[in-house]
Amino acid sequence: MYLADLPADVLDRAAKVRLAVFDVDGTLTDGRLWYSEDGHETKVFHVHDGLGLKQLQANGVQVALITARISHPVALRAEELDIAHVYQGQGDKRACLLELLDALHLAPEQVAFIGDDLPDLSPMRIAGLSIAVANAHPWVAEQAHWQTSKSGGMGAAREVCDLILLAQGKSAAERERWQ
Repeated sequence: MYLADLPADVLDRAAKVRLAVFDVDGTLTDGRLWYSEDGHETKVFHVHDGLGLKQLQANGVQVALITARISHPVALRAEELDIAHVYQGQGDKRACLLELLDALHLAPEQVAFIGDDLPDLSPMRIAGLSIAVANAHPWVAEQAHWQTSKSGGMGAAREVCDLILLAQGKSAAERERWQ
């Protein structure tokens, strides 16, 4: 059964989430960088992840992106999904997250941070719920409260969204909405 046997601690943490913050490369994408011959960067995002992010927003959970790289495709995808909090070029993701929490008047236990690699460790340490995607670096997986079964860019974000909705008692209503 989908999302069965979740640890009580993870469900308790997810129930408190009011802001879900995602890394981009390796978390919302598979981590590969694609360049066209003329030097333009392209990225591939999973449609299931996008719907999950929209579902979170529709259920009162804000979504943010914090990424170290600067990429036009990220801005386009965020605009398409109505993600208001997009921070690119962030060398210090922890500091960015703390500023965002302050601006939104949220406590660390109200945020989930989802990542895959070493630059994600410091914001994961302050998040109430830290999640590593299935193909995360082992050090990141060790730090996480929970790890997805799907890899970055392959539905991992949707799995996170579904977990949060489940923990907050909103998944049944979401399922019913689509039937």
